[in-house]
Amino acid sequence: MVLLALPDGAPSLAEAVVGAVRSGIAAGELVPDQTYSVYQLADLLGVSRSPVREALLRLAEAGLVRIDRNRGFRVLKPQARDIEEIFDLRLSLEPVAARRAAEHADDVERDEIREAFAAMCAATGDEERFWVADHAVHDRLMHAGGNRRAATIIERLRATTALLGPPTTTAGRTLAEIRDEHEPIVTAILRRDGDAAEQAMRDHLEHTGRLLARSLADLARVSSSAEP
Repeated sequence: MVLLALPDGAPSLAEAVVGAVRSGIAAGELVPDQTYSVYQLADLLGVSRSPVREALLRLAEAGLVRIDRNRGFRVLKPQARDIEEIFDLRLSLEPVAARRAAEHADDVERDEIREAFAAMCAATGDEERFWVADHAVHDRLMHAGGNRRAATIIERLRATTALLGPPTTTAGRTLAEIRDEHEPIVTAILRRDGDAAEQAMRDHLEHTGRLLARSLADLARVSSSAEP
């Protein structure tokens, strides 16, 4: 019998279902190569089929499930290459956006970036608040870079990354160290130094991508060794 529960505090039923399925995968309650039905999942969680379908579409986009039409869905094991592909895309967009923010952001946009980073610095003892602030720094920077479509793409990629595996703090990097990687990005933008902003963002993304890919590869090895 599969044991799943909706997490508290989700902003919507679909988000709650996403969290329940992701937790079920991590706990081994939902296993690869077995087909589960939308009806089964809806009954198990006590919700209608609509938020379940919406959640499964998000999970399929992230690469955590495969939807088999008229049959249900299957769990897929996250792969290191999924993270590598995501960070290839981010590296093509965010360093350039950091340069543009440094060279073209107005005073209001610079103040927003400064305030978002200050919130990050103040939250190094609170992981939940920290990730909210981390998201805000990247979001303000992308919008200051002047390409709202690129900002939307990065938002989706970050959401997908969050579904694929644990944050890089589980790989030995502290919140303070993550904050320190953002400091030269923000400093360069505030100083209007496009070269430095672009390079600092590239360094941060390359390091983060390597850590996340390594974490997923380690999890895959542990999972494989535990299989009968």
